[in-house]
Amino acid sequence: MANKTSESFEFAKKKNKEEMKHHLITFASMIVFTLIAFGMVIGDFHRLFTIPVIILMAVVQVAFQLYYFMHMSHKGHGLPALMLYSGVGVAFLTILAMQTIVWW
Repeated sequence: MANKTSESFEFAKKKNKEEMKHHLITFASMIVFTLIAFGMVIGDFHRLFTIPVIILMAVVQVAFQLYYFMHMSHKGHGLPALMLYSGVGVAFLTILAMQTIVWW
């Protein structure tokens, strides 16, 4: 019995270490994305280049937040993920509809 407990403890320890590594890598990449965005704005790059790149980096950062810091990649988060993605879909369709109304 003690051997099985020791094995499960080692497995949990290894899993936590791997998860912490993912958190640190994700956090570091988010800091780099933020510095790149500030650098592009300070460097006075052209707006047609800067704005889409910043929006793309923001979307990547939101995905990192959801999957690594809010643990959406773990099992048992299917319903919250469905609700979140449904909300994103409705927001996207609302923004698209409003843009269409304004442009035409």
